[in-house]
Amino acid sequence: MKVDLFDFELPKKLIALRPVRTRDGARFLVVKENDRQDKVVTDLPDYVQAGDVLVFNDTRVIPARLTGKRRLAKIEVTLHMNDGEGLWKAFARPAKKLKVDDIINFSGGLEATVTRKGEAGEVSLQFNCKGDDLRQALDVAGVMPLPPYIASQRPVDAQDLEDYQTVYGKKEGAVAAPTAGLHFTNRLLKQLTEKNVKFVHVTLHVGAGTFLPVKVDDTNDHKMHSEWGEIDEEAAKTINQAHEQGKRVIAVGTTSLRLLESAADEEGIVHAFSDSTDIFITPGYKFRAVDMLMTNFHLPRSTLFMLVSAFAGYDTMTAAYAHAIDQDYRFYSYGDSSLLFREDLT
Repeated sequence: MKVDLFDFELPKKLIALRPVRTRDGARFLVVKENDRQDKVVTDLPDYVQAGDVLVFNDTRVIPARLTGKRRLAKIEVTLHMNDGEGLWKAFARPAKKLKVDDIINFSGGLEATVTRKGEAGEVSLQFNCKGDDLRQALDVAGVMPLPPYIASQRPVDAQDLEDYQTVYGKKEGAVAAPTAGLHFTNRLLKQLTEKNVKFVHVTLHVGAGTFLPVKVDDTNDHKMHSEWGEIDEEAAKTINQAHEQGKRVIAVGTTSLRLLESAADEEGIVHAFSDSTDIFITPGYKFRAVDMLMTNFHLPRSTLFMLVSAFAGYDTMTAAYAHAIDQDYRFYSYGDSSLLFREDLT
């Protein structure tokens, strides 16, 4: 498909630079074909039923943005995938100044050696420590990796350390937040529990590749970056039982959806999963595991806008985004939310 089909004009004023102060107080656009309802996230319990399953991505964001020096040249690095034993894939700027075997020095004695150079500024870095030692070093040398559309307009501060994490996140490794989950509060989770909605936690360590623009003219030519994910046996069992009982599986965020679809077979059975995924979902994709999707509002020409167009229908999402812009919904990571219904189930 032509990428231009997924373009739209977004006023800069609608890019949210901070979340609303009460997480579950964000606006909430419920979209079902031509029906659009302007709600608030606290209304979510009205749209779920006892026995439905909410699937949360429990990853936590690490301070993955680093500034260092190669000789006298300033180098900015954003980690995006952990290859283990202190080796990370990263995006570097300016990457053209780097060569294999170059050493980048960061604060606190942290160093990284360039072991490989790829395309579009991607490099592989071998750090001089690993495991818990590297994690502690990142606390000293790194900062919270806010998306570029926020970081370019204001500096990262202490409030982001809280705002850019979900209340239920527990497994560190992401370099971008699963932003649909930022709207949940303990109060909202309690209300959903009281309605006998089931919770399942999966893990997808979101990479910085999620923010990369689509630079090709046709979706067939776009290459997705891999991200590591895991679904355990118990989570898969709960999801499959819900479908067997006629209940719905609701992905909280595109990261949860992409992981579930990666782990589902042709019959829609979700299996335990522990691997990388580079699944790229565009209109025409046949969904197998997810019935509803809660998600924020995404960038024009982005793989995520393509995904929601595949899920709820291209015409439906084009109209929904036009409505959101007209009604001054707040976009992107710190913005408002939406609830989408799968097109072939409506």
